[in-house]
Amino acid sequence: MAYTYRLAALIVLLSATGFSSAASVEHKLLKFNGTLSKGNISLNISLSVQKNINLNIVWYGNFKPIQRAVIVDFIRSLNSPAAAKGPSVESWWKTYTGGASTIVLGKQLLLEDYPLGNSLKNPHLRALSGKLNGGGVGLITAVLTAKDVSVDRFCMNRCGTHGSKSSSVDGGAYLWVGNSKKQCPGYCAWPFHQPLYGPQTPPLIAPNGDVGVDGMIINLATLLVNTVTNQEAVSTCTGMFGSGAYPGYPGRVLVDKTTGASYNALGLAGRKYLLPAMWDPQTSKCKTLV
Repeated sequence: MAYTYRLAALIVLLSATGFSSAASVEHKLLKFNGTLSKGNISLNISLSVQKNINLNIVWYGNFKPIQRAVIVDFIRSLNSPAAAKGPSVESWWKTYTGGASTIVLGKQLLLEDYPLGNSLKNPHLRALSGKLNGGGVGLITAVLTAKDVSVDRFCMNRCGTHGSKSSSVDGGAYLWVGNSKKQCPGYCAWPFHQPLYGPQTPPLIAPNGDVGVDGMIINLATLLVNTVTNQEAVSTCTGMFGSGAYPGYPGRVLVDKTTGASYNALGLAGRKYLLPAMWDPQTSKCKTLV
């Protein structure tokens, strides 16, 4: 049975109030392989990567086609080199998986009529993940909720979660990420919105022009890595997107000369994304793309 593991998020929230996105992602794992801490306690995470992963998506609520395209292109970029030279989504993914894990986009289900209503509880998320048949250790179902859908404890202490689809060890995994644009962009879409707490630094311009969706990308990226590796590889480095990052400051990132948008990774179809730093087991440090 899955259990809640939130030590990583709690540590960072206590030390860097005002950070959002990955800081408030709740993790529900079948097992945890290693020890996590900060400060005087050591971090010792062993590499445990699932190899070939099929990723299904359940779109719950009203997502515009362009919003779905931004997210789908991100997923496809995980295992495909970008056309332009520079730091890429693919190189970010390889940082921790070493290229040993391949994400393949699977089935997609559109539930635009809100069959379970606009207010969801945890059991609803698991039920939605079961709408697409199939299971096993090589399958993850992502439940993505639209900006007008409230989820239990969303914006209070989490921006997403992941866990087992069933009590069976090989029942597959699911993850959930919500669009926070209307409900808490300062909590779950930072640094694209003024933070709720802490230093009030100017927000960055979202690379795809959508604060809610670009915030979802950060949280989806965090949960994908933590689900596939069964570790806290990204949550350990919450709030870091470029070199020189510190609490309330995302770090030095790239800026699009035309739009002024901030990014640190190139993807397919000319997309640009801002992805969180990841724990590098080779150097035992948080590693940013730029």
